[in-house]
Amino acid sequence: MAGPSPAGDWPSKIIAGADEFGASLKDAMVSHLRSVGIDVEDLGISSYYSAGADVGIRVSAASSSDVRGLLCCGTGVGVAMFANKFPGVYAATCLSVEEAVNVRSISKCNVIALSGMKTPPDSAVEIVTAWLNTPFKSPCPASGSEPWSSEMCSFFDNSLSDIPKIGKITADSATKQTGEPSVPCALCCLAKNREFTPVEIMPGGSMKIVRESPTAAVVRFKAGSVEPAHHHTFGHDLVVLKGKKSVWNLSKKERYDLVDGDYLFTPAGDIHRVKYHEDTEFFITWDGHWDIFLDEDLETAKKAIEEAS
Repeated sequence: MAGPSPAGDWPSKIIAGADEFGASLKDAMVSHLRSVGIDVEDLGISSYYSAGADVGIRVSAASSSDVRGLLCCGTGVGVAMFANKFPGVYAATCLSVEEAVNVRSISKCNVIALSGMKTPPDSAVEIVTAWLNTPFKSPCPASGSEPWSSEMCSFFDNSLSDIPKIGKITADSATKQTGEPSVPCALCCLAKNREFTPVEIMPGGSMKIVRESPTAAVVRFKAGSVEPAHHHTFGHDLVVLKGKKSVWNLSKKERYDLVDGDYLFTPAGDIHRVKYHEDTEFFITWDGHWDIFLDEDLETAKKAIEEAS
């Protein structure tokens, strides 16, 4: 599976990840990139949102702009959306060589996302090689393959410094117009516009389902609330949006103390107990429909938490 010869300013390292629908394509790309001398860190296979977030975090945190990312899922769209949640990440889905050249030239794309369902490995090699070989602001199909004007080059340069300010500008403008603090986070905005419903068997808790099967929700618990030990038929990923909580995984005999931005995965069937130290809001996602099975009553849970503290 040979691609075009190396050219251009290639990155010193690429962080790669995929979901199960992009796994085989990711493996092929990792093998190819290593064969042409690029250092690749393969994060393996996870859900499309976790893969996008994991690569996005690593590229965002890299001390050098010489680190890029490669993601694969069924369409290439979902992983790019989640990678783009992180500052300094410019992820784009590319289904053709022309698109790869355009996104590098115009947006200095540093994370490329590929479709495992639409793109065979040989085509993916050509797309990725074009992405590697194309310098920022170079002639591309979007420019008619002609050099960009000085005005456009200036616009491209300024856009890289302006993009990180967009969320703050939007938040400040909304605050001035409404007198209320704005919520720039996309997940928080999604939650803000839907009605929460109580979690009947969990006093102090409420939930908004924002997507069904696979399901995603935003959940709130009041400070001092306790979730008695329980389990689900599904594993679930959660990210704390704000607040502070402790989770005891009784099946694994482990405790996790979580605050803003922390992530936790709980496998299907694992019995876990939760205490909320502050008003807490978190984003949670799982496969299938919602279910919950209690393994103890509330008073037993409170007593166990007091003893553990």
